[in-house]
Amino acid sequence: MKGHKGWLDIPIMAAPRGKPSSKRPLWILVLLSLVCLSLIVVYLHPPQQYSSCYLLSKVCDHLDYWLPPVPARVLTDEELISKAVIGDILSMQFPHKNSSKIAFMFLTAGSLPFEKLWEKFFLGNDGRFSIYIHSSREKPIHVSPLFIGRDIRSEKVSWGQISMVDAEKRLLANALQDADNQYFVLLSDSCVPLHNFDYVYDYLMETNISFVDCFEDPGPLGAGRYSENMLPVIEKKDWRKGSQWFSIKRQHAILLLSDSLYYTKFNFFCKPHMEGNRNCYSDEHYLPTLFNMVDPTGIANWSVTHVDWSEGKWHPKLYRAEDITFELLKKIKSIDENFHVTSEAKKVIMQKPCLWNGTRRPCYLFARKFYPEALENLMNIFSNYTDF
Repeated sequence: MKGHKGWLDIPIMAAPRGKPSSKRPLWILVLLSLVCLSLIVVYLHPPQQYSSCYLLSKVCDHLDYWLPPVPARVLTDEELISKAVIGDILSMQFPHKNSSKIAFMFLTAGSLPFEKLWEKFFLGNDGRFSIYIHSSREKPIHVSPLFIGRDIRSEKVSWGQISMVDAEKRLLANALQDADNQYFVLLSDSCVPLHNFDYVYDYLMETNISFVDCFEDPGPLGAGRYSENMLPVIEKKDWRKGSQWFSIKRQHAILLLSDSLYYTKFNFFCKPHMEGNRNCYSDEHYLPTLFNMVDPTGIANWSVTHVDWSEGKWHPKLYRAEDITFELLKKIKSIDENFHVTSEAKKVIMQKPCLWNGTRRPCYLFARKFYPEALENLMNIFSNYTDF
């Protein structure tokens, strides 16, 4: 055939330089396999200065960079309303005025055995304090004129029940009626002052935080009281514990009264004799958990009211007349570290300095669990020593 070329006549092209592309994935797989094998070896036999958990966390950190972000949970209408209201309240400013007062709110079963001592504490400071008394069992008999007419409408309070929180809110609602009340101190009938009025006034008025006790207890008397019925509003990681005896600024007092979202959860799911034969006490968890969630940097994480749990019993140490000495009160006044102990079998002691405006200072302004019989000795000490 004329002009025809067979397939052998087709010119052969030069092969491209370099290695064949078909083999490239094989080398990549080999390299990745070596890297993974090295990571496994290092993880199982880490160098002495690093732990396998540390190395794994570093690997996970790099993986997190490539993973898509976890979508935020869609808030309910109630949560959105609460977030808006609380955010607005926290942005409020209440400047210190010459007429500013501290509201001293006494939560008691009946009469106040230390009225005379408190009278000595208050005298000469008219216009700088106000008094409110919530008596849950019987109408108090007052021995000091400063306390006459200071009772508010009260209801029965049961230990461990939400009614304890209700009484606290009732006191705050009454005290907030006075626009000059800028700080609010909750006290019991067994509380006594540790310093003179000027010291207490300056300590509270010259700081911008509230003194709410708050710590994380992973043990049965802390996280063990949490109920998953509180989800999604309150997660277990947010759960906190602390003493109920607070001292809070006006901003936080308004916040407590405005809250219904978190209060409702505690009302239904934190009470004695819950499922699983567990007990939960709202007065020990409501305020610490709430402030840990909405304003953790606005609280000091300790209470300025001292109580001694060193005996390791279900109840704190009680002070009788023979226990009351100048040395005892001076010792309590000098404490400048706050302590928290977890309820695990292996109890963990957490110890931190009490920082007031960034400076280490004594922690306590008041102390509690004094028997009524201690009144005379306390009066003598407060009368004979001017540094109180």
